[in-house]
Amino acid sequence: MKNFNSIKKNKDFRAIYQLKKSHGNKTLVMYVGPNGLDHSRIGISVSRKVGNSVVRHRLTRLVREVYRKHENALLPGWDLVVVLRETAAGKSLGELESAFLHLAGRHKLWKREEKLLY
Repeated sequence: MKNFNSIKKNKDFRAIYQLKKSHGNKTLVMYVGPNGLDHSRIGISVSRKVGNSVVRHRLTRLVREVYRKHENALLPGWDLVVVLRETAAGKSLGELESAFLHLAGRHKLWKREEKLLY
């Protein structure tokens, strides 16, 4: 299994939150900040309000899969923190992917030559 570039430390999450660069939709909120590395990283936050641990972990896996699928089309050097809203519970992979792509487009994170239509 490929090593996954993720944000795990609370100080890294707080640093991105303090930049206050966020966009949201009905399903997700995405915070973005530069990380000074040659690759991007993702952090996923799911509140207990969303559901029990099984539901929260399923949503985390789905968002991680969406990121993995589109990682090469995103600009390198950015930290993304994805916060799932209560309405995310019960969403399919396709619905989460659409929400993620929408927010990545609003943050202008696509490489120009690989910009996807969403």
